[in-house]
Amino acid sequence: MTATETSPVAAPSRAASAGPARRLPRTRTVLVAAAAYLIAFIFLFPYLVMILTALRPQAELREPAYLPTDFAWENFVNFWSGGLSGNLLITLQVAAGSTILVLLVALPAAYYTARHRFRGRTAFLILVLVTQMFQPTAMLVGIYREFSQLGLVDSIWSLILVNGGFNLAFAVWILNAYFGSIPRELEEAAFIDGTGRFGALFRITLPLAAPGVVTALIFTFIAAWNEFVVALTLTTSPEQQPLTVRLNSFIGQYQVDWQNLFAGSVIATVPVIILFALIERKVVSGLTAGSIK
Repeated sequence: MTATETSPVAAPSRAASAGPARRLPRTRTVLVAAAAYLIAFIFLFPYLVMILTALRPQAELREPAYLPTDFAWENFVNFWSGGLSGNLLITLQVAAGSTILVLLVALPAAYYTARHRFRGRTAFLILVLVTQMFQPTAMLVGIYREFSQLGLVDSIWSLILVNGGFNLAFAVWILNAYFGSIPRELEEAAFIDGTGRFGALFRITLPLAAPGVVTALIFTFIAAWNEFVVALTLTTSPEQQPLTVRLNSFIGQYQVDWQNLFAGSVIATVPVIILFALIERKVVSGLTAGSIK
């Protein structure tokens, strides 16, 4: 009778069963993260001051304390009771109208220049780029005279046309780059299946170009929302002024109504922040259009 000896099976070590140890972040990563948070705080600090000033009572505007002892929420109520809600609606109409006008003109122009190599194409794109170099401030006299002859002074339509015209070049360029990055073979496959030019555009190309369209949309909307100089020149009655111009009435010759001015500024900033936060991902992908082939 022979006895067989079995070699003991080595038990797995605790280190192996526990898995790889968590590595601490390197010094470089910590420094980069700290710098990013510091830069973000520097950019957000003015908005924090604006919000806190909007909540300060009149008697505490010169107090050195950072936080007010009594939050004056009535400053935001005065915004609506003072009739500024109508100016906010005008700003929304001008921004939305300018954005729609730009997309209606820029989409076919960018699509045609991206898909066709016609004579004068380069000159046309350069001409579009040159118009982006002009500033409305340098052309205010001519703009006012033109709309005065058309009878459009103190009208929402004049602001829509001016904002749309000066934001059209950027939209054409960004959409042209994005349409050019979409393969032609996708549209050719749709043509074989019996889809026409417009069908391929709306069913295939535009859905793929959605990030570029959203990028042109958000930048046009923000530019028209924040525009001040042209609106100040072309509007005279307070009821027809956008909110950017109407807020200027809180700045007097000898004093400034800071709490109401900042309350209106906070309300005017919130819609743009919400809109940008909702479509931020598509904006980033639209800005990188054409960078990778």
